[in-house]
Amino acid sequence: MSRAAADALRLYLVVGGLDDDALLAVADAALRGGVRCVQLREKTLGTRDFVARAQRLLPRLRQAGVPLIINDRLDVALACGADGVHVGQDDMPVDMVRRHLPRALVGLSVGSLDELDAGQALEVDYFSPSPLFATRSKPDAGVPLGLATLRAMRARCAKPLVPIGGIDAGNAAAVFAAGADGIAVVSAIVGVDDPCAASSRLAAIARASAGARHGG
Repeated sequence: MSRAAADALRLYLVVGGLDDDALLAVADAALRGGVRCVQLREKTLGTRDFVARAQRLLPRLRQAGVPLIINDRLDVALACGADGVHVGQDDMPVDMVRRHLPRALVGLSVGSLDELDAGQALEVDYFSPSPLFATRSKPDAGVPLGLATLRAMRARCAKPLVPIGGIDAGNAAAVFAAGADGIAVVSAIVGVDDPCAASSRLAAIARASAGARHGG
């Protein structure tokens, strides 16, 4: 993975389920605040509407030099020219995604050490331990992994770990200290009155954690 791609994962916004105006407003605010990667996750939109929404979002991200990741839908990613695809354990197989998008950024959600171990045989760029903490944004997310499991994942995996689930400004530093290379957030940015300020706080924590890890 390139240094630019690794840096992009440090503060990663997952967004969806909004109307177009709200989505673009949140994205603009998050970009101003320091978000470096955006995943579009639309579980209820039809294919045509999903592609159209991604196409509206993409120019803003391109201008900011921020990659667009599509959740699950390889067809949507191909149609809109996205930079990558994120899949879960029951989604499109990683090898199929990689066959069609050989240079894309591909992420995989993992909910246990066993899933992490199995995933390391795949051409994955990063893993997303999920859910790290209890989360309101995905009620069916499963039992929270917690920081102890994140530390265990770090000990057995060299690839980037970008956990998601219940991460906010109050616990982000602890998440980085436990071995995360980045954090993926939903409610901590989307569900607040000032997404720009929230993003800025998280970006500052991410920068401080990166500096501490590299001794500067």
